[in-house]
Amino acid sequence: MTIESIKEQVIGGKPANEEQAVFLTECPDKESLYQAAHEITCACMGNKFDTCSIINAKSGNCSEDCKWCAQSSFYKTNVELYPLLPLEECLRHALRNDQQGIRRFALVTSGKKVTRKDLEKIVGIIKEIKKRTGIHCCASMGLLREEELQALFDAGVENYHCNIETAPSYFGKLCTTHTTLQKMETINMARKIGFRICSGGIIGMGETMKQRIEMAVFLQKAGILSIPLNILHPIPGTPLEDTAPLSEEELLITVAMFRFTNPKAFLRFSGGRARLSEALQKKFLFAGINSAITGDLLTTAGCSTEKDFSMFKDAGYDISVNTDW
Repeated sequence: MTIESIKEQVIGGKPANEEQAVFLTECPDKESLYQAAHEITCACMGNKFDTCSIINAKSGNCSEDCKWCAQSSFYKTNVELYPLLPLEECLRHALRNDQQGIRRFALVTSGKKVTRKDLEKIVGIIKEIKKRTGIHCCASMGLLREEELQALFDAGVENYHCNIETAPSYFGKLCTTHTTLQKMETINMARKIGFRICSGGIIGMGETMKQRIEMAVFLQKAGILSIPLNILHPIPGTPLEDTAPLSEEELLITVAMFRFTNPKAFLRFSGGRARLSEALQKKFLFAGINSAITGDLLTTAGCSTEKDFSMFKDAGYDISVNTDW
């Protein structure tokens, strides 16, 4: 077993399995690993780059006890609390993102699921955004029922986001109020309706590399083709506030491993990357990242869209082509 033989297997149409992923992450020649991951991206995805933006449309007072989250009502954080934003505010953000050339725009709400009253308002907001812009609409609104997902789809939402967050074997140590199985029930219902699915997680919450591999292979088997990779930003007041950051090498190995296991997925730069140097971000782009959330994020600062676009182009990516999966 070698990096080269696994690379050729992946390019030939068979993603790396769990055993191979373990070998890759333990291989001492890291530069060859990153180079091979880059070649897989080029062979399987070309140079297309998917961009999206999000708005925290409803913040705080969440009933769930996710240990990483500033919006959980279980913890005392400095997160701003507010109800669902009005149509005018959501539309303003959508118009601005559309004008900047960002491909997708997601409305994200705190809580286990959006309420019926808020869902009705959101349907109206989505319809107005679709009427006034050419941007693709996404939604991340928790563990919805089939009829609620159908309402969003009928309004014009094309992509539904529901992170599995971490390895199924580790999730219960980070959250006790819902399960990976419930998340997959929502994902499967959304896919059945016709949504494209976006699901990934957070790296650096105390999980082992083997648990990251478990998450990557789980997403591979679930057929997920848009995978946000967040890097934990420890929030004061949450149980993970004192979590030590991962090394640059461990982060890069993780990205490369995700590319070997999910060769045809958009691996998406997400939360936490604003804390990384531009030089390190460029290494991520080389090692397998080929999509990104740009602009501000949920409860932490994001990155300048103009600066991001310049960096993506410098890395050899084309942000103008169709990236629907």
